[in-house]
Amino acid sequence: MATYLPTLKQLQYLVALKDHGHFGRAAEACFVTQSTLSAGIRELETLIGVVLVERTRRVVRFTPLGERIADKARRVLREAEELGDLARAAGRPLSGDMRMSVIPTIAPFMLPRILPRLRTDYPDLKLFLREEPSGAACEGLHNGRTDCVLLALPYACGEISSALLFEDRLFVAGPEAELGSPPTIRAADIDETRLLLLEDGHCLKDHALAACNRPEMRAEATMMGTSLHTIVQMVDNGLGVTMLPEMALKAGILDHTGLTARPLEADAPSRQIALVWRRASPREKDFLLLADVLAEAR
Repeated sequence: MATYLPTLKQLQYLVALKDHGHFGRAAEACFVTQSTLSAGIRELETLIGVVLVERTRRVVRFTPLGERIADKARRVLREAEELGDLARAAGRPLSGDMRMSVIPTIAPFMLPRILPRLRTDYPDLKLFLREEPSGAACEGLHNGRTDCVLLALPYACGEISSALLFEDRLFVAGPEAELGSPPTIRAADIDETRLLLLEDGHCLKDHALAACNRPEMRAEATMMGTSLHTIVQMVDNGLGVTMLPEMALKAGILDHTGLTARPLEADAPSRQIALVWRRASPREKDFLLLADVLAEAR
């Protein structure tokens, strides 16, 4: 008896619909028409003999079995992609497509320095970049949406391999009149009611609070900024003080402001910048080479 197996294209359509929750957006992500994507999923349902998606005018709802099959399809697609990775790994280093997620407290400060060198030294590398918070970046790594993540540690990112690039010191930034004259700012001396931090979802907030080791600070600090540039503008308007990573200062984030910054004095006053990837990835040699380039370009 002949066995009919789902095609990778059908599985791709199913996963895209699961990710986007909308036929139109899923079709755009797959670069096909909505009717093509819908027909592909119906063919898949007919092939395996079960309904995977409940369709209404307003809602796309996966059945319980559809949820499980979509998760399995994601793993199958990732394994299929790694077949290509094996071939690329045997060829020239750092060549072909690579998808890298970068968290927002690294991307604007580090990427402008590293991208020109990568384009010059590795012209055959096509690097697709995605800026997203740590949680989404790690989720994307494990479901195969991205190949590696430029991340700040410590952060619970699941089963990964990693290469430490460098330590990124934390600084306290604010008006000079408020910071005073000491060469460093002790964590104990920070007024938690004046501290502005990034909103939940940004690991820099957790790194800053962990470095200070003051439980009351988590309750009192104002967590309202959507980006470090927004936080800096609020501090420059007299709303408080904040903590910034050294890479942001080197990139000139305080230029054209009236603010100054001094190193944080604490037991662990820095975060670790690292490149992480899925454990046992066939492109590990590429990631280690990329990590060397990133570390040199700091």
